Amino acid sequence: MSERIATDATSPAHLLVVGSVAFDNVITPYGEKEHILGGAASYCSFASSYFAETRMVGVVGNDFGEEFMNRLRSRGIDLEGLQRDESGPTFFWKGKYHENFNRRDTLDLQLNVFEKFRPDLPESYRASPFVLLGNIHPALQAHVLDQLSGESFVLADTIDLWIEIERENLLNLIKRVNLFVINDSEAEELTGEKNIILAGHKLREMGPESVIIKKGEHGALLFHEEGLFALPAFPVTELRDPTGAGDSFAGALLGRLASRNRNDFTAIKESMLYATATASLTVEAFGCDRLESAGATVISERVDQLRKLMSVE
Repeated sequence: MSERIATDATSPAHLLVVGSVAFDNVITPYGEKEHILGGAASYCSFASSYFAETRMVGVVGNDFGEEFMNRLRSRGIDLEGLQRDESGPTFFWKGKYHENFNRRDTLDLQLNVFEKFRPDLPESYRASPFVLLGNIHPALQAHVLDQLSGESFVLADTIDLWIEIERENLLNLIKRVNLFVINDSEAEELTGEKNIILAGHKLREMGPESVIIKKGEHGALLFHEEGLFALPAFPVTELRDPTGAGDSFAGALLGRLASRNRNDFTAIKESMLYATATASLTVEAFGCDRLESAGATVISERVDQLRKLMSVE
């Protein structure tokens, strides 16, 4: 079994990750790298695999070689739900980040086999107690929910594109999830509120039990019926490529919850520590490289550093 972070649960749960798998070409002020393994499902699954048994649903094309499958398998990720479509290549994205990393331009986007992707779950996945819906089309996210059996704790992520062109479907979707994760600019766009606190409360009124608003290098805020929780970002000094940081945050967050088989306010707050620590690794190298290689010990050490950073004793 791949290395995992210790849990206090006697019966840890597994989780299901649904999202995109892609090849990325990324340009940053520190250089350029091509043919990087990317996509929301990849980052989420690598991150969650440090905590819990992870089942992955996505689609890859005829250019997705065995070496990439082995990278996923090496982290113990269950790939029964990863579809292979031989009719064309894997989803491709090329982007360029500017000096401060706060803005990026999409230079090329080719949906390829992802354009026809329909996330049909294997029977063995349908009773997954924890489910992560990566930032794919809201109708596809809803299709996953329609296939679930039993009670699942569902985290959903989204991006500004769906807010702009699929708002109604997205609003219907978030009524059905337990935890909605979004960044600060997307929260403003969806709610019309410039104040992040007002935006968080308004998002909860839209249906989800809990909402997390990510603020990049300024941390994250949790809105829950039991209260508000603010967490700083881990102080990264080696920022190289921010692609996938938000996905890594979501994957580690739900992975930690699944490992403890809990989803209460205290558990979500504690899981945010692990999510923040894991996401901080992602940005230190291009693609999934640092996230894959860092190891559970490094994540735990960063959680300890975050605890000290937050302490007033």
